[in-house]
Amino acid sequence: MKKKMAILKNGLFTENPVLILVLGCCSVLAISVTVKGALGMGLALTFVLVCSNVVISALRKLIPDQIRIPCYIVVIATFVTIVQMVLEAYIPELYKALGIFLALIVVNCIILGRAEMFANKNTVGDSFFDGLGMGLGYTMVIVGISVFRELVGNGTLLGYRIIPEGYQIRIITQTPGGFFCFACAMAILIAALDKKGKKFNPQIGCDGCCGNCNLGCTSRTPVTDKTSKEAEK
Repeated sequence: MKKKMAILKNGLFTENPVLILVLGCCSVLAISVTVKGALGMGLALTFVLVCSNVVISALRKLIPDQIRIPCYIVVIATFVTIVQMVLEAYIPELYKALGIFLALIVVNCIILGRAEMFANKNTVGDSFFDGLGMGLGYTMVIVGISVFRELVGNGTLLGYRIIPEGYQIRIITQTPGGFFCFACAMAILIAALDKKGKKFNPQIGCDGCCGNCNLGCTSRTPVTDKTSKEAEK
């Protein structure tokens, strides 16, 4: 259970898919203008990520290596379609707000990356927690940025007026403001990890067992200066 909790924690902090691995950034920048949209996008991606990880892990020994990427896309597209149909039927406003980015979950780098690098090499249980951790890590980032952008840029929070009209900083809701908030969030997380000695630092010549990434490794041994020098050789 400790291993599964470690995998879950990696997705949230030490290997956060957005701020550390820098994946899925387009949707974060585009959707993080409102909290409702960001929360909907985060939950949708988390659902697809967890379900696709579990299915791909369960079928990993049956999927031929030559066609594994197309198989991943078929599995992912199935769950994305389910999400689209549910949102369109029951939450049409959110469905319209997410727009094309909901369909683009099919080719989201986070989902394809975890399918190839983790679910394809690990058990169903570990893949479930990996998907959950990565999904929650993504949701945490996009919702956190959206809270700041909506509050400062629009003066509202979840649609309710918090800051009086005329005191908003409109540029925060625009593209430059999105990049600014993204950079600040990345700097804060990296500084916090560095302070705790948990900075993400994949080594040259990684054999998949360095413990600082989820490239299907089973032995999560921390990297030392000695192992780093050996990897460089």
